[in-house]
Amino acid sequence: MGMTMTQKILAAHAGLDKVEAGQLISAKLDIVLGNDITTPVAVNEFKKAGFDCVFDKDRVAIVLDHFVPNKDIKAAEQSKTCREFACAHCVSHFYDVGKMGIEHALLPEQGVVTAGDCIIGADSHTCTYGALGAFSTGVGSTDMAAGMATGMAWFKVPSAIKFNLTGKLPSNCSGKDVILTIIGMIGVDGALYKSMEFVGDGAHGLSMDDRLCICNMAIEAGAKNGIFPVDDVTIEYLNGRSERAPVVYEADADAEYEKVIDIDLGAIVPTVACPHLPENTHPASELHHIKVDQVVIGS
Repeated sequence: MGMTMTQKILAAHAGLDKVEAGQLISAKLDIVLGNDITTPVAVNEFKKAGFDCVFDKDRVAIVLDHFVPNKDIKAAEQSKTCREFACAHCVSHFYDVGKMGIEHALLPEQGVVTAGDCIIGADSHTCTYGALGAFSTGVGSTDMAAGMATGMAWFKVPSAIKFNLTGKLPSNCSGKDVILTIIGMIGVDGALYKSMEFVGDGAHGLSMDDRLCICNMAIEAGAKNGIFPVDDVTIEYLNGRSERAPVVYEADADAEYEKVIDIDLGAIVPTVACPHLPENTHPASELHHIKVDQVVIGS
C-alpha cells in the first residue's frame, strides 16, 4: 500500500522511505509555534531541562495572541516572559503588540509556514496550516520546549480518513459550514488521532479562507491534523508570501484510508453548532426563533 499525503510528509521529515499508520517516528520540525498562554509554560520547561539555546532562531514563532493588550498583571507577566525569551534567543518571528494578531491567521499571511512543512504548535488549532499542504498539529508546552531546543518531535503516524468533496458551495455558505456539517456527521471523536484529508474537485473550488477554516477545526473532530492537496489556489496564495520554498507532496494512488466519506458541497446549508459540543449542529434555518444576546469569539 502507498502513503497518504500526511504520511509522505512525515516520512520525509523522519528521513524514511516509507511510514505506516501506528508507527512511532522522530521527525525534523520546520516551525515550532507558541502563544502568550503556552509559551511561558514552555519557557519554564526549557529552563528546567537545562536547554540554553533554540535550535534555529528563524524556525521558532511566538505570537502574543490572547491577552494583549494586557488586561491585568498576570497577562503582563506572561507577555514579559515571552518577550524576554524571544529577545534572549533572537527569535526572528516574535509578534509583539502592534504586530501580533490571531496566530493561525498571522503565520500563513506572513509566510512563516508553507507547503510541505512539518509544524508543531502549543495550541490545539495548529492543525490550521494543513490548508497550505503542510503537516501541522497541536502539542503541549513540554513538547514545544523540546521542539524549540532540538528541532525534533516524535509522532505516532496517523491513519487517515478521506473526505471526497464534490460540487460547489452555495454562495451563502463557507468552509465553516462544511466543517460543522462534517463534525455533525462523524462526532467530536469521529476522527480521533486520524488525519482528515480533503480531496476531490470540490476541494479545488474552495478558497484559501475556506480551507484554513476547515483545517483549523479538524481538532474539533479529534483529528491529529487536517490537510488539503497543493493546487493552483495554494500556489497563488504562497507565491510572493512564503519565506521558504514550498515542497509539494501528493498522496499515492494506492494510499490506504480507514474510510472514505463523500461530501456534496452543493448540499451544504448554513450550519450552527449549538451548546455544548461542536457535534451538536443544526441548520441555521431551524434556529431562527432563538434570540442571540451574547456573542463570544474564542474558546
